Amino acid sequence: MNNIVFLDGGLGQEINKLSFNRKSHPLWSLKVMYDQPEIVLKVHLDFIQAGAKVLSLNNYTATLPRLTKYGDPKRFHQTHKLASTIMLEAIKIANIDRKEIDVAGCLPPLVASYVSSEALPFNESVMQYQNLIMSQKENVDLFLIETMSNISEAKAAISALQTFGIPALVALTISDDFSNTLRSGEKLELAVEQLAESGVSALMLNCSLPESIDNALPILAKSGLPFGAYGNRFKSVQELTPGSTVDKLSAREDLSIKAYSEFVFRWIDIGATIIGGCCEIGPSYIKHLSGALKQSGYHLVSFRQSDIFN
Repeated sequence: MNNIVFLDGGLGQEINKLSFNRKSHPLWSLKVMYDQPEIVLKVHLDFIQAGAKVLSLNNYTATLPRLTKYGDPKRFHQTHKLASTIMLEAIKIANIDRKEIDVAGCLPPLVASYVSSEALPFNESVMQYQNLIMSQKENVDLFLIETMSNISEAKAAISALQTFGIPALVALTISDDFSNTLRSGEKLELAVEQLAESGVSALMLNCSLPESIDNALPILAKSGLPFGAYGNRFKSVQELTPGSTVDKLSAREDLSIKAYSEFVFRWIDIGATIIGGCCEIGPSYIKHLSGALKQSGYHLVSFRQSDIFN
């Protein structure tokens, strides 16, 4: 059977768009969740109804370094619990079989997205990721290590998961200059080699232009590991510096639902079995993609329903 592990889309951006806040906060959709939790519930429901089989918690910026700098670190555990509570409520309202989907915890960049120089030292990163795992693991089925811009931080997250005996699913963000490098400048081939040696279960590319993913994905295909991709729809992420907000970024008008689907089918043609969307790829994109994949004979599943962990 042609199984595709089918992720949701750009959760944070979708939540942010629906907020009454006229300006984004450095904690992004986390601030919206504090102020308007019903928006987070709605977006989860939208992605469930669009056909997603892997649903991500709204806790991407809920790391201790970010909460310490931009919020209240005392709310660390409370924030992760709130994200889980809202997700479980969305699943209940949707009346979907819990066995049919995965709830994915998040192990994101600890300090800043895309800016590898902001990464913490390895041992400190491992400790921070262990805290993140402890705060989420009772309410999730797996973890996505995502938007990793450098090898060391990805390895730290893998090491933390191995402490708990949890499989590592890693998504790397790459430069959008077709250099096939991480945003740190490290070669993608080197990252794939080192992460494979570290015991990763699957590799993905995320939060990068679909064109860049097109160019780089064959490198993942050569690894022999399960692989996939979920691209973004930003014009560029160059303006997003530490402490700035997503208000500096804008969506592409040329990347239509149909155009994104065409990219996805090319990725599948070279062997990708994990597919979804990242920033600015909303429920309408996921819904269209779900229908197109099913029509083409693919069976959309969760990670637990796939053979990736076997």
